[in-house]
Amino acid sequence: MKIISRINSLILLCLLAFQPLLAQTDFNSNWKFLLGDDSLASQPKYNDTKWRQLTLPHDWSIEHNFSATVPATTQGGALPAGIGWYRKTFLLPASNADKEVRIEFDGIYRDSEVWINGHYLGRRPNGYISFAYELSPYIRFGEKNVIAVRVDNSRQPNSRWYSGSGIYRNVRLVLSNKAAFDRNGIFVTADYKNAATTTMPTGVIQVRAGLHNHTGAAVTCQLQTKIYDAAGKLVADTISRNITLPDKGQATQATMMLIPNVKAWSVDDPHCYQVVSLLMKGLQILDSVVTVTGIRSCRFNSEKGFFLNEQPLKIKGVCMHHDLGALGAAVNMRAMERQLEILKAMGCNAIRTAHNPPAPELLDLCDKMGFLVMVEAFDMWKKKKNKFDYYSDFDAWHKEDLEDMVLRDRNHPSVFMWSIGNEIREQFDSTGITLAKELVAIVKAKDSTRPVTCALSEWNPAKNFIYQSHALDVIGLNYHHEVYEDFRKYYPGEIFLGSENMSAFATRGHYGLPSDSAYFWPAKSPQKIVENGNPDYTVSAYDQVSAYWGSTHETTWKIIRKHDYLSGLFVWSGFDFLGEPIPYPWPARSSYYGIIDLAGFPKDVYYMYQSEWTSKPVLHLFPHWNWQPGQLVDVWVYYNNADEVELFLNGTSLGVKHKGPDDLHLLWRVPFTAGTLKAVSRKNGQQVLVKEISTAGAPAAITLQADHQTIKADGRDLSYVTLRITDDKGHPVPDAANQIQFSIEGPGIIAGTDNGYQADTISLKSPSRQCWKGMALAIIQGTGKTGTIRLKASSTGIRPAIISIRAEK
Repeated sequence: MKIISRINSLILLCLLAFQPLLAQTDFNSNWKFLLGDDSLASQPKYNDTKWRQLTLPHDWSIEHNFSATVPATTQGGALPAGIGWYRKTFLLPASNADKEVRIEFDGIYRDSEVWINGHYLGRRPNGYISFAYELSPYIRFGEKNVIAVRVDNSRQPNSRWYSGSGIYRNVRLVLSNKAAFDRNGIFVTADYKNAATTTMPTGVIQVRAGLHNHTGAAVTCQLQTKIYDAAGKLVADTISRNITLPDKGQATQATMMLIPNVKAWSVDDPHCYQVVSLLMKGLQILDSVVTVTGIRSCRFNSEKGFFLNEQPLKIKGVCMHHDLGALGAAVNMRAMERQLEILKAMGCNAIRTAHNPPAPELLDLCDKMGFLVMVEAFDMWKKKKNKFDYYSDFDAWHKEDLEDMVLRDRNHPSVFMWSIGNEIREQFDSTGITLAKELVAIVKAKDSTRPVTCALSEWNPAKNFIYQSHALDVIGLNYHHEVYEDFRKYYPGEIFLGSENMSAFATRGHYGLPSDSAYFWPAKSPQKIVENGNPDYTVSAYDQVSAYWGSTHETTWKIIRKHDYLSGLFVWSGFDFLGEPIPYPWPARSSYYGIIDLAGFPKDVYYMYQSEWTSKPVLHLFPHWNWQPGQLVDVWVYYNNADEVELFLNGTSLGVKHKGPDDLHLLWRVPFTAGTLKAVSRKNGQQVLVKEISTAGAPAAITLQADHQTIKADGRDLSYVTLRITDDKGHPVPDAANQIQFSIEGPGIIAGTDNGYQADTISLKSPSRQCWKGMALAIIQGTGKTGTIRLKASSTGIRPAIISIRAEK
């Protein structure tokens, strides 16, 4: 369930007419923070006047310098962790004394403990789970109250990727009447019946509401349910008969509603409805919840793959860790939206939240933007992967953590399946049978409408004990593309999903010649590092290098696209992420797996996927055209919606080529001559697209381009500014490595800088950044005030640039 603060104006007017009494407060501002430990900080009279004041969400690790000496080393992004404290003082009026109060945390990494007015509320070790505490018995209405939170991320390593540290997701304070809906107590199931089975497309919506009564006396109430479409039109309305809630009692009420001529939710048209649940006592509204839902049907077939609204759909997905590049783990809606926009333009239609529950805002965006989501629970069960990871908390916490995940996320139309784990080590012995059955049962008890999988790294069914539990609805295989065409032989009657694939490496803008030699890097060895790598810690951006357990991008995709029974895949990974910098050791500090680099700049293989996953015309020509005279250069072209491509060098044709049935790119081997390389794609003899790359001269100027020229003056919205170095003719300089100094004026700050280079160890908060392959990024965040923000970028010996961004209410 997601209680949303911005609801349709029609619904808002309806609710205000009855003066609803539930209040949800953004609780992110005016926190105090101390990096370090102090056992007295939980006490309300503790003096925190010298602590730093900040606004949540907050990740303290990303604020520091990368270092080879921190305990996390490359397993955690080479950024420090430790222990931190947060405190907030707040006042609730005496007029609210008849209300119940709770605080909701969307995620704290990790091992958090919380106090209210010195009273200990509890501990939550899992850093990715949303949870809440009841504050009512300890609140002093009309007086100051103090929340204190201790966060312990000191035991390292506890993660195979960058986790971040602190209260890195949103916090809310919720006031409600004592007779109200349970937290996460609304469960909306919506099924789509298309015109093939009914006279018109129909939506069947069932709303199950969990209720409680703490008033001290029995309460007779009614449950009213209203459903609005995306335009705010009321499409269904029903009210229950009297419901009697005994004191200290709970109840569940179910309502079934039909929506005629329904508009289905899909990845291409993610139409959402709003379900308004009103708990009423006469004309008084005791509680109100708005739930966003989408009406759609999802199913798998072992022979034909995946169907959305009874239409076949190949799952074209990517795996995503939770960090937001230079912002670290601190949740920001615009940063997540930008990532999804870039993926959507590539043709991606699905996200796997590797390997943990995401921020709820990510699912809100996926509902709105049209992404299917596999929500994953755990990276390990009882058997550890890191010295201090979740394994030691699994026995005590896995049931509550898994239930909270499902209860929070089960209403999202984007969520189409659950994963109970990733490459779990119990798959290799019989303990996997018992645990898999238990975890699937926990999920199904809270949501029986979605299939459950587990990402399996052991492909052989005879050796895989999680598979042998027969608890999984879908067989999720990580890698092992070599057995995919024989999947039905090994897993007769089972459903296939590539839950994690590729692990191909690339550094944007670096090209290793010749390009037609694919190889594993590192070789299969316990060290898992490359022995004969490049001295600058780069990997070729031609699709020619992968980890020994994976494949190049083209190798696996060619198999997946060929067979209907292969329902789809999730590429490892969508974006580069902090931590896990295989194949290199320090000073590499972020991954090489991404289709898109850490700064959000697409690598060349992005356009291979775009040419395969979208219907819009694509023509991508690479590499750059700055080489040594006479050097043989492999020129690649990705294209679609055309029959042929002709390549020209300085006006002279180098020939026409066509893709064969199994080709995903074209290749010319061209002796370098300075000038202009041009590709022309044609269909039925008619030109479709033209792309040119010219030899660049020396760096002469800076250009700046903002993805948003106007941002909201809310203190959270962002503008991503891309910097390019050009020569005196405006051509991008592909090897420019200028040191850039960013400065800012007006109501904005530089929230981070980056260049996408995996071995840049300068802090991602630094206003000074060296270009990588002629590019850099500055992230501008408003301060909450209106006005014009001016960002200047300068570098010795070349023309600077200034760009203006408006911050508006």
